[in-house]
Amino acid sequence: MNDDLAAMARSIIDANVYVTLATAGRDGTPWANPVFFAHDSYRDFYWVSSPETVHSGNLAVRPRLGMVVFDSHVIPGTGQAVYMSATAGQVTDLEAALAVYPGDPARGGRPMTPEDLSAPHPYRLYVAHAEEHHVLCPRETGVPCAPHGLSHDHRIAVTP
Repeated sequence: MNDDLAAMARSIIDANVYVTLATAGRDGTPWANPVFFAHDSYRDFYWVSSPETVHSGNLAVRPRLGMVVFDSHVIPGTGQAVYMSATAGQVTDLEAALAVYPGDPARGGRPMTPEDLSAPHPYRLYVAHAEEHHVLCPRETGVPCAPHGLSHDHRIAVTP
């Protein structure tokens, strides 16, 4: 089952272009923000943002974050998502990171250069290294799942 769930996690990440970042400010105030992303081996997730945004400011003081990739077009009760715990910050090696970001041109991202992501330009490239990936344990609504005997939504760790 875990191989199937890992394959599902990969397909969800590959089929979507936005990841929602969940950051917290200095005082712990939560902030969620979707960003266009590209990934490297399902572990490193790249996006472009201004250091002046709330989520970038939050990451500057608290680099730990949660992330979720999901398809919002499915019928309620049928969706799956990939939930991740990560540590993030500004990219220091732009040349290497730009070999990954923005990913396949068919995804719609705009190619960028190191100059586009350096002063005096307002945007920077960020990366989150996902340390854990989870998906919902599959089960029919109202029926306990076989592995855990739980009849409510719960996550199971996967390695994509």
